[in-house]
Amino acid sequence: MDRLPIVYVRGYAGPTAGIDAQVDDPFYGFNHGATHVRVGGDGDPAFYQFEGPLLRLMTDEDYRLLVQGDQHRYLREAADASVPPASLWVYRFYDQAATTFAAPPHESLPERLLGRLHRRVSADGFDIETAAAGLYDLIGLIRRKTGAPKVYLVAHSMGGLVARCMMQKTCRQPDADGRDRRPARELVARFFTYGTPHGGIAFRLGVLNWAEQAFGPAGSDIFAPEKMYGYLDPGARFGDLPPRSADFDPQRLPEEVFDTDDVFCLVGTDPRDYGLSRVPVGPKSDGLVRIEHAYVRGAHRAYVYRSHSGTYGEVNSEEGYQNLRRFLFGRWQVRLDLVGLPGTVPDTPVWQADTRLTIRGLPIVMTEQSAAHWCPVQLGDEIRRRGGKGDGDVAVPVAGTFLLDRDRLRYALGLRVFTLDEDDGRLRLTDHLEQVPAWADTLVVDVRPGAEEGGIAAWAAWNSMVEGPPERFDPITDGLPGQDAGSAMTWERTAGAAAARVAHIPLPAAARALSVLGPNAALRIEARDRLAAT
Repeated sequence: MDRLPIVYVRGYAGPTAGIDAQVDDPFYGFNHGATHVRVGGDGDPAFYQFEGPLLRLMTDEDYRLLVQGDQHRYLREAADASVPPASLWVYRFYDQAATTFAAPPHESLPERLLGRLHRRVSADGFDIETAAAGLYDLIGLIRRKTGAPKVYLVAHSMGGLVARCMMQKTCRQPDADGRDRRPARELVARFFTYGTPHGGIAFRLGVLNWAEQAFGPAGSDIFAPEKMYGYLDPGARFGDLPPRSADFDPQRLPEEVFDTDDVFCLVGTDPRDYGLSRVPVGPKSDGLVRIEHAYVRGAHRAYVYRSHSGTYGEVNSEEGYQNLRRFLFGRWQVRLDLVGLPGTVPDTPVWQADTRLTIRGLPIVMTEQSAAHWCPVQLGDEIRRRGGKGDGDVAVPVAGTFLLDRDRLRYALGLRVFTLDEDDGRLRLTDHLEQVPAWADTLVVDVRPGAEEGGIAAWAAWNSMVEGPPERFDPITDGLPGQDAGSAMTWERTAGAAAARVAHIPLPAAARALSVLGPNAALRIEARDRLAAT
């Protein structure tokens, strides 16, 4: 995949006092690594050294971090097309709001005390639309100095809203001289967000939501869902609320603005390791951003047991980095769906599925949706929502990832299906067995380059059918008894310019005996070559 410039955009720093602290970091926190992980059933802390995303991109992908005292000045003074495209850039939009880059004024003691108080409750000098316009200018400068046609945007938290403001509003308005700006599709190749509140920040108490929108201390009113209309709609001004006639959804990125197939949202599911905000926000969150608000609709997603930031944060995590690296540079886009499901399912019992996707050689889970982390796949709801024309025509997505172009690769998808019996909204526990799934298994898939140019060969088997531990067999089908041993998956080619390879793996008989899955249930694996698509 192309080595385009990567631009990092940080999140919310709080009031001026927080801004002053954050600008002391040369890389706005994207250089931070970590030494703690949660392991075991109880989530006990253990040592694991992650060196930070900037350093890993330099060692894994040969990127360069060009500073020379001031990245922005270095760019301005460089000759056009003289800077390496495979370079890392940090957008320091908070510098203009910091007070530490100017000589301190002469103040009396009362003035100093009042100034300190003011700096703890306000964020003078920061405005999201100004930050978005500055990002547009920085991307233009980077493109001119590197000669790269586009950049990769990587953002944490509020940084994703700055990027979206640029794409959805700034790019669609003329500049100060009245000239049309370039559309986002011509500037950005891919857009990755960590824990961005794409749907705003919502609290469990309505009075807190009202206070956020009405007062918004230190500029925090930008997270009020309805006020997002003011900086995401090109015809609105900040403070405007969407008219009742408008079908405004802050989590929608208009297709004419940017292709959501080029967007990836990392969703954190660990609230316990964040600050006090986890109390009013609630458990179905990363401690600050609710799970259902942390993605753009239609974008790729990964769910990871990480908090919004801090010791166990999303940016300084192996999970975040591995998803970022594969989204930016992975050749193969893989999607896994349960297909052949019945067209209807009764309201009771409640059917849920836990999913877990892992890749051999990585010490982390790439994506995990589970009831324990407040985000299982609601099988019954998905079937009812997607409807169907009859039995056996409903598909429910369960996982997706991107794979690097390597000689040998193994990944595994764990599936567990649970049922909860309810009576008038309350669980009926008479026959309930806690944490005992109705069915559980793991599909192991081995992938290798195929004989044809750009081809792919794969072998797949359910772990329950393999005679022995999967580590003994490569490909995994060598562990199957009888005629299935050693046989590769049969791929079909889809039509169209972005042709994909598709294979269907029937679910084991125990799974197909469940009413929610049915006798025709299978796992559909779609692998798309992103090089062929471009």
